[in-house]
Amino acid sequence: MIITVNGIQHTIDDARQNDALLEYLREDLNLTGTKDGCHVGVCGACVVLIDGKPMRSCCRKLKQVDGHEVLTIEGLHGKDGQIAPIQQAFIDKGAVQCGYCIPGMIMTGHALLMQNHHPTRDEIRKAIANNICRCTGYVQIVDAIEAAGSDYET
Repeated sequence: MIITVNGIQHTIDDARQNDALLEYLREDLNLTGTKDGCHVGVCGACVVLIDGKPMRSCCRKLKQVDGHEVLTIEGLHGKDGQIAPIQQAFIDKGAVQCGYCIPGMIMTGHALLMQNHHPTRDEIRKAIANNICRCTGYVQIVDAIEAAGSDYET
């Protein structure tokens, strides 16, 4: 099996085809930004982009991503190599408290903004509806995603 993670191609032994993508990312590639919140696909802390679409990595098997491109929070960056605009917006808007859900929220928001540079607040809420945050009350998260939209136009 071959998967591309953050632009780097990885060959994985077929014997591991039923291993969870989340475990592979965290344990084999040491990409620990993707979090294991519930391990059953409910909380959204483990969201990564697979071929540009937000997906939960805890319930995705390696065989399901064979031949696909995976983007994690570690692979997200701005044009100048610095943090991505959406990450900066989360900082600027105070959308980071405990930080556990943030990688999944950022990846979900990034996927939305790649498709729709200026979503409404309702569209943002709908996009992140399956991502649980126990700290912020979501207002700052919605503010951050909304604020980052203009950076996706170019």
